[in-house]
Amino acid sequence: MDTLTEYHPRSGRPPLFQSTEDFSRLDASAMKPDKHPCRPFKTHADLEFADIAIQAGLNVSHVNALLSIISRVANKSANFTKVDITVEYKKEPRSFEVHVRPLWDWALDLLNNPLIAPHFVWDAQHLHWYDGEEYQRFYTEPWTGDRWWDIQSCLPDVLNAVPFAFILYADKTWLSSHGTVKAYPVVARCANLPIDLRNSERFGGGCIVSWLPIVPEQAKDESKKTWTNFKRVIWHKSFMKLLEAMFQLSQTSYKHKCYDRIERCLFVLILILSADYEELCMMTLIHGTKGKCPCPVCLVPLKELCDLSKTFPMQTISQAIEGYEAYLKKKSQGEEILKQLGLWPVENVFWKVLNSEPEEAASFDRLHYLHSGLWGKHMLEELKIILKMLGWDASTKVEELLSDFPRWHDLAHFDTVLHITFSDGNKLRDLVKQVFYALLDILTQASSPVGYRLLRMLGTYLQLDSLIGLDVHTDKTLEMIEKELIVFGNELQQYIKAIKHSDNTDLKLDWDFPKAHLWKHVVQDIRLKGVVHNYSTHPNEKMHGALKDAYADRSNRKDIEKQILRVDHHRLAIKLLRGCMEAESEHQSVSVDEDTTEVSASVADQSASRLPGPAMPTCVYLGAPRPLSSTISEIEDMHHEDHMFGPTFKMHKHTYLKVDYASEVDWKWATDYLRCTPSFHGHPRYDCALVLLTEHSTAFVRLIFVFKCTILNSDFKFALVQPYMAGTGSQRRLDCDLKLTHVRAVPRSQPIFIPADLIIRGALLYPDPANHNNFIVVDHIDGDLFLRTMSMRETRS
Repeated sequence: MDTLTEYHPRSGRPPLFQSTEDFSRLDASAMKPDKHPCRPFKTHADLEFADIAIQAGLNVSHVNALLSIISRVANKSANFTKVDITVEYKKEPRSFEVHVRPLWDWALDLLNNPLIAPHFVWDAQHLHWYDGEEYQRFYTEPWTGDRWWDIQSCLPDVLNAVPFAFILYADKTWLSSHGTVKAYPVVARCANLPIDLRNSERFGGGCIVSWLPIVPEQAKDESKKTWTNFKRVIWHKSFMKLLEAMFQLSQTSYKHKCYDRIERCLFVLILILSADYEELCMMTLIHGTKGKCPCPVCLVPLKELCDLSKTFPMQTISQAIEGYEAYLKKKSQGEEILKQLGLWPVENVFWKVLNSEPEEAASFDRLHYLHSGLWGKHMLEELKIILKMLGWDASTKVEELLSDFPRWHDLAHFDTVLHITFSDGNKLRDLVKQVFYALLDILTQASSPVGYRLLRMLGTYLQLDSLIGLDVHTDKTLEMIEKELIVFGNELQQYIKAIKHSDNTDLKLDWDFPKAHLWKHVVQDIRLKGVVHNYSTHPNEKMHGALKDAYADRSNRKDIEKQILRVDHHRLAIKLLRGCMEAESEHQSVSVDEDTTEVSASVADQSASRLPGPAMPTCVYLGAPRPLSSTISEIEDMHHEDHMFGPTFKMHKHTYLKVDYASEVDWKWATDYLRCTPSFHGHPRYDCALVLLTEHSTAFVRLIFVFKCTILNSDFKFALVQPYMAGTGSQRRLDCDLKLTHVRAVPRSQPIFIPADLIIRGALLYPDPANHNNFIVVDHIDGDLFLRTMSMRETRS
């Protein structure tokens, strides 16, 4: 057997050994069909029209009838209510409005929904896969981490006691394009649901559960500690309205008969807080960069944030409560205790929910800490300064190289970067993957010693970002992260040292800021709460777009909270109805598949988890057929007397390939889209691929010509390719230091034909500016290519 699932002892379930095919596969046929999935609409077309009307923001007179129907669905789920909170400031009571969809009411909607119920996972699991010699543990979902296991171990001794865990996100966002109107949404997700559902835009994914008040800034109070403290009191009192029902349920539980007909005692808790650093400061009540201990997780001093070789004691809830209680008894004594911990003297709302310690729930976020933080806000700015030092020619060359960078599916392309500012963390993530290679021939030791040290920092940053972003982690990959963090810390110190020996005073000497430190805790987060995608802010920030659309199209700019949240509630109703339609469609599809024996059925469920074992098939689909060149036509003419080249022989040129392959990261199906055309959006596009040469060897190739032959009604797919198999010579020190993988093209006059089914996946190769016909594998485009390339380097060494 390939996998071993070890359940928590309190579940009463024996260890489960499964084959690759059976692991993590939901039996869709067991879900009850709904004969009328689009009710109260009469037809599927009516539902589609309603969805379009809501998305398009048609005016009220056009959609009143639709809204009345949608309201019939919406009224069956938890809606928003407005409540007031009052907080004193300078002995003067001040009131604020909070809009909440009580978190527990939303949770009950999920529990009682027959479409969602089969997906809930209750018991902690330790997952292992067999590597041919022994079982190795791996981490994926939150319930595979140690935190879930530990919580289930300490729950009250009642039958079938299980965690019911939530992920909470909060952040402000601008609603108006001119930046004068803000929203402050809170998004909830259920950690008991699998990530493909939990992070989706379907019903069962993220849901806006609150709209927090934004305290208007006053110039006279802005810098006062009492005012800052006042804003934190408002935040936590507002959150209390959202979590009220959970305080008691975290202690006494909620009995619920689950989909498997087992009655369980659900103990609610907040497992993960997903937010940027500033919002985590509010959630954990630390002072941030103005306090002695600016980390929400540990007690690292402010002046040692960039020293990744040191480990400091963790923040604990007992210390925080002790300091707050001392403050209530004697202000001066309590303030001193809290000051040493870097905390504000405010009661934290998460203390009231058992097993929801804010310092343990606070989680690492790649988007804000790395892409728009350490890289986008700090390292990119350093790069701009260094290129300015090198002169106009260097800056121009970098932008030219970026403009010529090979295109790739879902990778943003850049024509200029040095004179614009990016606010989109996703674009910054794509930028660093390209600018690193563009700098290889510019930031050399000879041309710029300090620039070369920054280049080395960028190299280890990319290694860490790729490792951290993997969708499945093993003890081996976590050990690699810990080692690479030490490498980054050393490179950072060497960079600071180089700055001290340079003449430029604009470069940053002080790297003691939180985002240089926070990834110190990422390995702990993964071991405790699963992979970083479980607590990414990215799916939550995508929900801001719908709020902005509702503000622009469906509000009169007055009392906007009520209007926008009403639209959000209607969207939730549409998601519920669409979920019913999709479930019924899936059920019918399963019924059809049971009666067919087509080979394609074996790869139809591309969301099913797959594990190491026998190689899974790669599926290559040819698209975009084109007329053949005269040369190929002549082939048919030359052999017109041969019956094999008669009416049964046809050849078709194609300029597009869709390659489905089993990812080395999470063993699920992934897809690459490859082009082989002289003009794609005005540019030649001949993509590269990794192909299987023999049973145990692979090679990179560039597509030259892709075609399909039809012989006796059977199709055969082929590709004419230029292999990258020529010798590259001895490995350079730079390649070793920066972990670069070089390949060299054979002469274009020596192409080879291969069956297209030998294509494993696509690849991105960057031309080495220092060596003609040499190319560098851009292995940071996704986790699968990163792991495959890393394995190639280990094999060569």
